[in-house]
Amino acid sequence: MQRRLDMEAPGPAEKLRLVTRNLQEVLGEDKLSALLRERELRIYWGTATTGKPHVAYFVPMSKIADFLKAGCEVTILFADLHAYLDNMKAPWELLELRTRYYEAVIKAMLESIGVPLDKLTFVRGTDFQLSKEYTLDVYRLSSVVTQHDAKKAGAEVVKQVEHPLLSGLLYPGLQALDEEYLKVDAQFGGVDQRKIFTFAEKYLPALGYTKRIHLMNPMVPGLTGSKMSSSEEESKIDLLDRKEDVKKKLKKAFCEPGNVENNGVLSFIKHVLFPLKSEFVILREEKWGGNKTYTVYEELEKDFAEQVVHPGDLKSSVEVALNKLLDPIREKFNNPEMRKLTSAAYPDAAKAKAAEKGPKNSGPKNSDPEDVIPSRLDIRVGKVISVEKHPDADSLYLEQIDVGEPTPRTVVSGLVQFVPEEQLQDRLVLLLCNLKPQKMRGVESQGMLLCASSVGEPRQVEPLDPPVGCCPGERVFVEGYEHGQPDDELKPKKKVFEKLQADFRISEDCIAQWKQKNLMTKQGSISSSAAA
Repeated sequence: MQRRLDMEAPGPAEKLRLVTRNLQEVLGEDKLSALLRERELRIYWGTATTGKPHVAYFVPMSKIADFLKAGCEVTILFADLHAYLDNMKAPWELLELRTRYYEAVIKAMLESIGVPLDKLTFVRGTDFQLSKEYTLDVYRLSSVVTQHDAKKAGAEVVKQVEHPLLSGLLYPGLQALDEEYLKVDAQFGGVDQRKIFTFAEKYLPALGYTKRIHLMNPMVPGLTGSKMSSSEEESKIDLLDRKEDVKKKLKKAFCEPGNVENNGVLSFIKHVLFPLKSEFVILREEKWGGNKTYTVYEELEKDFAEQVVHPGDLKSSVEVALNKLLDPIREKFNNPEMRKLTSAAYPDAAKAKAAEKGPKNSGPKNSDPEDVIPSRLDIRVGKVISVEKHPDADSLYLEQIDVGEPTPRTVVSGLVQFVPEEQLQDRLVLLLCNLKPQKMRGVESQGMLLCASSVGEPRQVEPLDPPVGCCPGERVFVEGYEHGQPDDELKPKKKVFEKLQADFRISEDCIAQWKQKNLMTKQGSISSSAAA
């Protein structure tokens, strides 16, 4: 039996708290407060039926649970026409199948977190967007909206291409009109929808319609630290992933000790698990302190920032909680009818391409710029010329590292717990230099200091050691890949480093290797004192 929501009606102040908790922004909060004192709020959330929903969809599902607790009348829109208009992310021939898949999987998600479906209204976009009245309003809207405003409104949501289609310019207008035709007081979505929301606030009154309230969730980081996306396999956990796949993906997830920014594991706890259960349990062996229950999220975040909670314990605890949510969804889709729907709605593109190309050539494979090979990494020897504690994070160091450029690079690393400052000062290290710079607790880090870590407890983390005689700026390569050219910048969506990282090991002779090939400079092999 799944837990059901307590539907007792709260007072206006509690309703406002439930509606707005964990939101990043509210447009029209005064109007929202006034309306909640008068009657129940009518609100809708829409989802374009494009790529497969993943676990980040539990974030809006959790908010929908909040809305229902606050007594709101909630409509869920399966925006099938929008999916087609957005650069044909859903081909016309697959539109019906994907809409059916979305409807089945979203309802299964809601049931898994205890949301009563009889309290919700489900609508498809094509149920009303093809009517004579709606179509006329699309024409009326197109007569007052500028091309500039339409393009700007969809910039964060509609797929951006060099030669955009007219359909993408229609997308924001339709989303604005949906507010009127669904007869709601408010629209809920991610903060990436903000430009569409302000577009609606500007142009609906131009047609004589009321400006609505807009509620925005923050964008939850994916497992790699960037936005969780259906198109980025490594950044997401699919709702139908097996338990072993969930474990594997969580194990690879970005969860640096003490780093609470862009931490997808922590964000999932904050925006999904805490609101649903009002607590979160860290599961760990007695020798490491035993289980600990947190009833306030901020206390968990503080303990993680101070490294009281280990990333491994955090990930394994999320794994248990997440699988409890996914089990009923897996069960619902574990029948011939649902499996057939899934494969029909999302046919295997790789197999289709392979069939088009015919059998593979058995001859030698030419090098391709998209090959995931270690020569794409710009790893250099660096010298730490200064090191100090991060002003806003006790677990992080700020280092200035000379890599043979006119000015040293600023690097943020989570080594406070493992390496004393005096052992880093003036030390030769290895720096990955072509990652996209990323802010860590307000400071931009311009590279990653490469380390080796031991297996088991107590955990040891040590910077890799270049051979004697190296100079700052000297290139580091994998044996056999010394002639390749590194990328100017590794594109985050391609996950080149993350894919290569899985095969880096320390040998029994304490030599750093990739697939049993030594990591080297022209002076010799890279070594480490940390156990493999």
